[in-house]
Amino acid sequence: MELRDLIVTPIIIFLVYAGAYWIRPYVTDAINRKYFIPALTVRIIGALAVGFLYQFYYDGGDTFNFHTHGSRHVWEAFMDSPLTGFKLIFSSGQYDGDVFKYASQIPFYRDPSSYTIIKISSIFDLITFSSYSATAVLFATLSFIGLWLLFKTFYVQYPELNKFLAIACFFIPSVFFWGSGLLKDTITLSALGLMVYSSYYLFVLRVNKVITFICLSGSIYILYAVKIYILLILLPSLIIWIFLLKLSYIRSVATKITLAPIVMLFAVLLAGLSLVKASEDNPKYSLGKLAETAKVTAYDIRFWSGRDAGSGYSLGELDGSFASVLKLGPSAINVTLFRPYFWEAKNPLMLISSIESFFLLVLVVATLINGRLRVFRTLTDPTILFCLLFSIVFAFAVGDSTFNFGTLSRYKIPMLPIFVIALILINYKLKNFKKLSSLD
Repeated sequence: MELRDLIVTPIIIFLVYAGAYWIRPYVTDAINRKYFIPALTVRIIGALAVGFLYQFYYDGGDTFNFHTHGSRHVWEAFMDSPLTGFKLIFSSGQYDGDVFKYASQIPFYRDPSSYTIIKISSIFDLITFSSYSATAVLFATLSFIGLWLLFKTFYVQYPELNKFLAIACFFIPSVFFWGSGLLKDTITLSALGLMVYSSYYLFVLRVNKVITFICLSGSIYILYAVKIYILLILLPSLIIWIFLLKLSYIRSVATKITLAPIVMLFAVLLAGLSLVKASEDNPKYSLGKLAETAKVTAYDIRFWSGRDAGSGYSLGELDGSFASVLKLGPSAINVTLFRPYFWEAKNPLMLISSIESFFLLVLVVATLINGRLRVFRTLTDPTILFCLLFSIVFAFAVGDSTFNFGTLSRYKIPMLPIFVIALILINYKLKNFKKLSSLD
């Protein structure tokens, strides 16, 4: 904490709230307006809390590598020479000319995904005079924007579920904590919300086509640049969702039955093609290398880069083959959704995570008991199918490639709101099924 933080941060917070109150009438209605400011507030609190955690508990970490040992040097370059600052902003990792003086002090300079976060932080630093906490507040604002758009996507379909959708999008503790600070997870969470929103509004509602296309392109670029594996899971899921939604709007049952296999085949082929295209510039995420990448990532986080982030876990041996990855699939999904268990918690953060996982387990078990076989009927809803498809595949991917509870609690946050939304919609459908049965 520096003097500049105490001076600049209150000003930035004031400006953020002033902007929020100004724009709120244009982006809310009489029903969802009450969530707007509280949702922003918890994200700002989360962003500041992450800074305190890394400073006083971890005594450093990624967030300070992105700012204090990252964007701060870019800001200093701007102060010395705006031209050098712009060179650093648009740099792709070269140590040339007058850039070397500053770039040589940035540990993540040659790491493209991490340096993308530093670039974003550097732009905010020009506004905040490189105040860490003020820049973190702006990261929280980005996260809020993305999640508000995610909320709106489902709200327009199910306005009667506004309270539960708001809880899923804004008030899950680990999401507003790890998804608000000056971290990769904040940017990818915001981009995910923007991508879901722009896909739905562009291809389904077909409104504001130019703006939504620009937003979709921007969100794809951010996910590709920062965490490509999120894009590789989200993009195919979105394609299948949109095709099924289009099919569901056809009224003729005979036409649906005829077109359903064709539409599904085309959607799956297009989803597969998008996966291949999205990964072709990054050999680690090509189809032939995914299993090996999962192994390397899991063991790196377990025994090296994530050894101090929390307690490690092991699901079994990964040998770099798809067979070993698939074998651990059920355990990977379980660890992402429902662990750590209470007895596995070894520090306060893990205890909080275990409480959250327990409530999620209770919600899933209650849904299965309440619905029984009728749960499977709800899967005919394209939105529920999309939410479950993305959530389960994502849970499988991160659970199989993390092997550390502390790191996993951060990595899984893009999945949590969408999985909880799936459970909300399933229970809503089950309730409607019961009403129809009582009428019969």
